[in-house]
Amino acid sequence: MKIENIPQHSLAFFDEGEDEDGGGARYERPWLLADIGGTNARFGLQTAAGRIDAIWVAECAAYPTLGAAIVQYLSQPATVAAGGYQARQAGIAIANPIDGDAVRMTNHHWSFSIEAICSQFGLASLHVVNDFAALARAVPFLSAQHRVQVGGGEARGRGVIGLVGAGTGLGVSGLVPAGKQWIALDSEGGHSTFAAVSERDIHILRKASERYGHVSAERVVSGPGIRLIYEVLAERAGAGPQAIDTPAIIERGLRGECLVCVETLETFCEMLGTIAGNVAITLGARGGIYIGGGIVPRLGAFFARSGFRARFEQKGRLSSYNAQIPTYVITADYPALIGMSVILAELA
Repeated sequence: MKIENIPQHSLAFFDEGEDEDGGGARYERPWLLADIGGTNARFGLQTAAGRIDAIWVAECAAYPTLGAAIVQYLSQPATVAAGGYQARQAGIAIANPIDGDAVRMTNHHWSFSIEAICSQFGLASLHVVNDFAALARAVPFLSAQHRVQVGGGEARGRGVIGLVGAGTGLGVSGLVPAGKQWIALDSEGGHSTFAAVSERDIHILRKASERYGHVSAERVVSGPGIRLIYEVLAERAGAGPQAIDTPAIIERGLRGECLVCVETLETFCEMLGTIAGNVAITLGARGGIYIGGGIVPRLGAFFARSGFRARFEQKGRLSSYNAQIPTYVITADYPALIGMSVILAELA
């Protein structure tokens, strides 16, 4: 079932009075923006510097192709009113590696040609980037109200920033300062091999390995991974898993209605802490680690009091190093659309 559209929703960003276009006039607005995940697709139109209008969200499964979803978006009353059919420049952030014209999603059945999408919608240009690279570009433009710090640490100005986020998959990126600019890393770090820490982690890794062979971090630290963790822990408890999906596991765990669900969420948070800690020491992320994706913001206070931060700092001789690095949960609406806008503004 398609998520209800949000025809009047607008998003404002950047500092008041600051022109983030850099004076470029090559790209005329509106710009068509999209953030495509394995489950949901989010669209918007940038109609002015620092303003995205006609934001619309839909389930990817409701549409056979990306093109069909774009057609539906362009037909929305708010999109028409904002001049959506006049858009000649577009940017798509997508949960996928990008290499050439052909794009085939890892966590969904959509595949498309960038050139064909340009032709179908009369676009002069279409820039397609990894969704976490776009999210990374948004970070410098997020206000303090759009993030929540979990644990201690203090960011160093212009330090390298790391990003990790769980949703249908597991995204990883980094943001490296380069003079006055930032360079986003185009990473597929979520597919790196999962590292087990506790005896419980090792048990889950063993069971997952029996099923899949190679076990990536994304295999366990993601929406589908929560279901996998739940199944393994339920069997371990001798109860047997119930026929419930990931949203139900999260809901029952947050309400404390199911002990296995609670343990599942705690395990998920700890594993994410290990992965985020690995990203921190790999990148030297003195500017902080930012947690994106759709799952963690839903966990709220549970995440803050979980073992996430303890695992983040649990790095042996480098524990004191990670203890100085702050971790933030991104709470902004549609941050990848902001990042995609920043990328287009630099090209304009």
